[in-house]
Amino acid sequence: MFFIFSTEEKLSDFNLLIIGAGSGGVACARRAASYGASVAIIEEDALGGTCVHRGCIPKKLLVYASQFSDHFEEAAGYGWSLKESSFSWKAFMGAKVEELKRLESVYEGLLDGSGVKIIRGRGRLMGVNEVIVDEKIFHAENILIATGGYPNMPEIPGIDLAIDSDDMFNLPEKPKSIIIVGGGYIACEFACIMAGLGSHVTLLYRGDMILRGFDSDVTQFVCEEMKKSGIDIRLKSSVKNIIESENSIRVITDDDVELVAEKILFATGRHPNTHDIGADKVGLKLDKDGAIEVNEGSMSSVNNIYAVGDCTNRVNLTPVAINEGRCLAETLFNNNPQLPNYINIPTAVFTQPEVGVVGLTEEEARASKFEIDIFKTDFRPLRHTLSGSESRVFMKLVVERASRRVLGCHLVGEAAGEMAQILGIAINSGATKDDFDSTMAVHPTSSEELVTMYKLGPS
Repeated sequence: MFFIFSTEEKLSDFNLLIIGAGSGGVACARRAASYGASVAIIEEDALGGTCVHRGCIPKKLLVYASQFSDHFEEAAGYGWSLKESSFSWKAFMGAKVEELKRLESVYEGLLDGSGVKIIRGRGRLMGVNEVIVDEKIFHAENILIATGGYPNMPEIPGIDLAIDSDDMFNLPEKPKSIIIVGGGYIACEFACIMAGLGSHVTLLYRGDMILRGFDSDVTQFVCEEMKKSGIDIRLKSSVKNIIESENSIRVITDDDVELVAEKILFATGRHPNTHDIGADKVGLKLDKDGAIEVNEGSMSSVNNIYAVGDCTNRVNLTPVAINEGRCLAETLFNNNPQLPNYINIPTAVFTQPEVGVVGLTEEEARASKFEIDIFKTDFRPLRHTLSGSESRVFMKLVVERASRRVLGCHLVGEAAGEMAQILGIAINSGATKDDFDSTMAVHPTSSEELVTMYKLGPS
């Protein structure tokens, strides 16, 4: 047992008390407990957090479901004769619910097996070493906040008629038509999902191009491929007003264009979920967006209070939250100080076609004053020579001219995310273009283009 001191001496209930049982919180809890720390984790909702219940997992299941329509169509080119296919939203949702229940039980088993105490309810800070849950106060040497984020909804007339990305996973029926507002990866992924499931999709984005922050060649390629699939993409367009009509919703854009659909989804970013966590009780510093301000070691403005994951608004990705949580556990309970590595994070966007990237974009490399060479290719994959699909693959390498070091790799096409994971190891290891060129190709694959690209693009 450990003692903490305030106005009166109190016996700590735990070495570590975590608010939020999402990816980052669970990762930290299990790692800390493995080193002998007494750990409890507080959760008012389902174990697993956003990723398991309202993000990565159910969204990827929807991606899989939406891809079958193309697979069925393409199979005819390979001699398959298929009876008319149909999709049941109800059947899919039922299967999805059961899978998420299974995953939550897995999380519960992992925590129980690690010796982590699970406390159900909403946790709020009461003091620098105190958290209250349903009027019961728990004391801890260290507190970790891992409360994630929630969808942003703008303040415009009629916004109560719209749904957010969380709502998409619980719709009772598949809409025949949907307007999606946003141009980030969540908006683009849902646009592709719903188009693949047969909905008429209109994507509205206020910017010049979707997927801001990604390489410009990638965004342009993805945009054109999404248009091929029937998605109506309208750039430089925002929603001014939303009006309810009989069995539909009317949307008025800022340039007074009227659009009609059964549903309107706003996928316009997420906010740190820090409301009503008791930040004011302990002097916890939040930034203008409500994110918890932390140092490189995930420590907040209060010495024994830490934060990881989306509530810090650093890099809002599940693997990053997991890494932040594990680094913290190593530092606090294994005498092995570690800091998260935010360089060259492999990232996937599950649009159709899929995006996989790691390292610098061409724009970032030029802004950093690197002298670079660009290698890129755009081709029709072997699979589609018979399928009849017009889908293409795009690949791009950003290479430092003097050292030949690969600064960035950008892929669009089937299994791009899988390839990005492997390429992340190579790029983090300092691989050069010569290393790529000297590696034997696996033939016939799309990925062989990565080691056979000799033609320079514009540089």
